[in-house]
Amino acid sequence: MQIQIETPVQQDYLQVKAGFTESLFKDLAPPFPPVKVLRFDGCKKGDQVTLELDFFLFKQKWVSLITEDQTTDSEFYFIDEGIQLPFFLGKWKHKHRIIARGNGSVIRDEIAFSGPFFWVTPLLFPVLWVQFWYRKPIYRKIFKKKKLN
Repeated sequence: MQIQIETPVQQDYLQVKAGFTESLFKDLAPPFPPVKVLRFDGCKKGDQVTLELDFFLFKQKWVSLITEDQTTDSEFYFIDEGIQLPFFLGKWKHKHRIIARGNGSVIRDEIAFSGPFFWVTPLLFPVLWVQFWYRKPIYRKIFKKKKLN
């Protein structure tokens, strides 16, 4: 199953690319489940991100590997793929795209996922959609046009 969510922002795509840091990653974390970043190498091929999701009664580790990244004259993207996933996921592939658009850019999250069993996948869709929709105002706030003095 796939989800695609776009967020227009006011900064140039290369400025937005530079802002994809561990700090941004922490800001994007939804309120539930609480997420602890155990490792964040970055957004380049070969980098790894390791998270701990706290479901209060138990914790789950989520490890993703950056399998591809590219910068062109109009876009930057990187792909993270789950190599160790929490119990509710069977597969995870997330393409983060930052596309030049006018004086700003568009952040596009393209997520392909499945549950561990075929019947779980459609149940995950609304939960994951909300988790990524939650990012839109955060992206807009962080990547607003900077005022010149």
